[in-house]
Amino acid sequence: MELSDLFFSVSVEELKRGYIEEKNDYVCLLCGERIEKGIIYPYEVLLYEAEKYMNIHIRDAHVSVFDYLITLDKKMTGLTDHQNKLLHLFYQGKSDVEVQQELEIGSASTIRHHRFVLKEKERQAKTLLALMELLKEKDAHAPSFMPVHKHAKMVDDRYNITEEEQNKAISKYFLGTKLLKFPLKEKQRLIVLREIMNHIDKEKVYTEKEINETIKTIYEDYVWIRRYLIEYGFLDRKADGSSYWVKK
Repeated sequence: MELSDLFFSVSVEELKRGYIEEKNDYVCLLCGERIEKGIIYPYEVLLYEAEKYMNIHIRDAHVSVFDYLITLDKKMTGLTDHQNKLLHLFYQGKSDVEVQQELEIGSASTIRHHRFVLKEKERQAKTLLALMELLKEKDAHAPSFMPVHKHAKMVDDRYNITEEEQNKAISKYFLGTKLLKFPLKEKQRLIVLREIMNHIDKEKVYTEKEINETIKTIYEDYVWIRRYLIEYGFLDRKADGSSYWVKK
């Protein structure tokens, strides 16, 4: 299962923890790092078993699960920029007065109102989650939607893709691993880009030449594809274009 699939299919408790347990490994939900069970891992002057070492990995690589989640696009969190800032300050343990002074808005009572609004969103989210879980048990006609990748930008109807639509588009636009043409419609472009990502090493940092050559084995106009992979949040790169990697 792809990491993006795991990220959106785990329980709230597992997401809060930041990793899941599989038969032989612990898997980081934030970047895909695997920590093998049964191995003792040295860190600084101490030795750690696998699960504790996974917690060290999350701290060193991501600071915390909260710090990772709060940086996700607003389409993924449902938070406004203002709410995002508030949550970040609350997480730092700041009082209402301190938050008000830092943001320079209203008064301490204004901040308490924002806390109330966020609690309302929490209650609504819990209710919706329960409703959707119950719906799964009854809705026999619900199509199987493809998960949205974690760093998707501007999530809209383009991402309304069923498994059937994806399979049809891949059959239409690909011959084996070769892309026959890059589609004009945004939804089909997204499907094509997702398929191309299956051929890019998620652990490798590519030079510009290497990423161009990799894409070129799939489609001749590698510049066009590379641009869209970055635009859609699949790839990231250094500002000077010297290195490319899969966003995690």
